[in-house]
Amino acid sequence: MSWDSMCGVLLSHIISAAWMSINVPAWYHFCFLSFCLREYGAIDDVDIDLHVDVSFLDEEIALAWDVIRREPVIVRLHCSLTQYLNGPVPTVDVFQVSTKERFGLGHQLKKYTVEYAEQRIPVLNEYCVVCDEPHVFQNGPMLRPTVCERELCVFAFQTLGVMNEAADEIATGAQVVDLLVSMCRSALESPRKVVIFEPYPSVVDPNDPQTLAFNPRKKDYDRVMKALDSIASIREMTQAPYLEIKKQMDKHDPLAHPLLQWVISSNRSHIVKLPVTRQLKFMHTPHQFLLLSSPPAKESNFRAAKNLFGSTFAFHGSHIENWHSILRNGLVVASNTRLQLHGAIYGSGIYVSPMSSISFGYSGMNKKQQKVSSKDETTSHSKTNTSLQKRGQQPQFLQSRNLKCIALCEVITSPDLDKHGDIWVVPNTDHVCTRFFFVYEDGQVGDTNINTQDNSIYREILRVIGNQTATG
Repeated sequence: MSWDSMCGVLLSHIISAAWMSINVPAWYHFCFLSFCLREYGAIDDVDIDLHVDVSFLDEEIALAWDVIRREPVIVRLHCSLTQYLNGPVPTVDVFQVSTKERFGLGHQLKKYTVEYAEQRIPVLNEYCVVCDEPHVFQNGPMLRPTVCERELCVFAFQTLGVMNEAADEIATGAQVVDLLVSMCRSALESPRKVVIFEPYPSVVDPNDPQTLAFNPRKKDYDRVMKALDSIASIREMTQAPYLEIKKQMDKHDPLAHPLLQWVISSNRSHIVKLPVTRQLKFMHTPHQFLLLSSPPAKESNFRAAKNLFGSTFAFHGSHIENWHSILRNGLVVASNTRLQLHGAIYGSGIYVSPMSSISFGYSGMNKKQQKVSSKDETTSHSKTNTSLQKRGQQPQFLQSRNLKCIALCEVITSPDLDKHGDIWVVPNTDHVCTRFFFVYEDGQVGDTNINTQDNSIYREILRVIGNQTATG
């Protein structure tokens, strides 16, 4: 979800809470809202306006409150378009155009708007972007705001324009979308898909907006795979008019594009492709990503623990098929659960290692490939990579379906960090946060001699992460 869309939804919930504060009936809250965005071309500012139709008020009430019934009440959020995290503090105004300077009700609404925003923004990810009810995800909230699993919210999210178009995401982060689709495919192809293909898609039928074509209560893995096979390559989508590509997908399978939308919007982690200048050269792969999944509350707890005990970096290896779920549910303790794959000889917790060789092993890099590419496919990929290397460029998109990956995590060095040589067990999930993600294709081999505790490696990680105050 884009920043402006998220702000619009947040403002809707804020004004709803404000109306409740002045005893406006609950069923009015969302019935009379419209949303608009105004950008300033010359400066990096934006106004996000929520127009509230107040014509539902009785004439006597409107007169008593000094409200003009024929004019909307405007709730305006003024903020920086690109520096909303570290730029000037956003401002909120509530007014009617005709009585802007003497709109008494506006001061009261503004007071509740600001108070509500201050309370809600730090935990925004813990609430559904549609109904504003707390999420009931099994493993708790993640970083990115998302819709809950209630069917009415899924319908609203996918049919009322709250969800970003896939075209917008591909235009700004095509390599990330490419990775998300690859992870989805790997989970779906796995013999363990019943366990690890979670969450299962919730997708509205484009031919019947009142029905879910993909329903978690009626799982049909073969039908999902058929739709996934009809999704055009992300590379093609960046090289041709998007609407043309969408038409082609719709012809092959009308559920292909809605599934692509779901794959993008259901991701609850923040992933960004790292530019060459910010990549860790010793990882020997062009496919490097910033990966943040901890919500503000967990990150705050992590920083507090870091101030007490310090932190260091370690790798976490897991098969590519598991990452579809990890990006949506977070790193969880799989020990002694049906998610467990490698055993828990050193006890229950999240297993990490300062040695790349150990985590590469857990990722399956040293094992036989699950699915071997055809000779023609391998030759095509080799030619593409060779051509890019001759021009001094890195391959932007994944060339193969045979993928291996590991994450680089920051780990709290507290007394309960259980070290068994180069295998560390973190029993407290709040004490490990993902920072980077590395993908290796068929034929690529990572350096198995990397030790995050080596001073030169550690300093390079700090340089890239831009956090010179971290302590080991």
